Amino acid sequence: MIFEDRADAGRQLAAKLGAYAGGETRVLALPRGGVPVGYEVSRALHAPLDVFVVRKIGAPGREELAIGAIASGGVRVLHEDTIELLGVPPEAIEDITAREMLELERREEAYRGGLPAHDVRGRTVILVDDGLATGASMNAAILALRERAPRWIVVAVPVAPPETCAALEPYVDDLVVLSTPQPFRGVGAWYADFSQISDDEVRRLLRGSSAAVGS
Repeated sequence: MIFEDRADAGRQLAAKLGAYAGGETRVLALPRGGVPVGYEVSRALHAPLDVFVVRKIGAPGREELAIGAIASGGVRVLHEDTIELLGVPPEAIEDITAREMLELERREEAYRGGLPAHDVRGRTVILVDDGLATGASMNAAILALRERAPRWIVVAVPVAPPETCAALEPYVDDLVVLSTPQPFRGVGAWYADFSQISDDEVRRLLRGSSAAVGS
């Protein structure tokens, strides 16, 4: 399956999510690429759209290795077993967290313009991205979102490899994936137009969604 662009993928994804329309549902998109997809899902389901920014906390000297993550709403998740195994001192974790929090706040301000994050406690939340490769960012988002006590977590993406889906499925209440190609070859391979999304486009879509659903 080849999607025309992220908007096309979002419309196709929305068609599989009708059971979650309206009510207590909230759509949270991982920026930037997930926002055009989430916009179409939000519009079809008449559900408010927000961004859910995730920043990895990398191990000192091995930044590619996640020892935790922070996410929108000030949530921090730490992988205690990995931290203990590596012997990462608490002060190093706090330094890295503070640095990543500054970047997270900068991005949230750029996207949301000072508006508060949506309250998701007790609600159904659909986490959306334009696709998954390893699923690392989405996994961090799931773990962080659990700390905000939603009633139900749905991960919805247009495309992902089967092994990533299998790894994520135990941690969510529902997983909706339109295409699970093998071999995978990366998310962008399944889009005719996979152009980079600008911060201005993210802001425009968030404003458009707010106007459409009256949130």
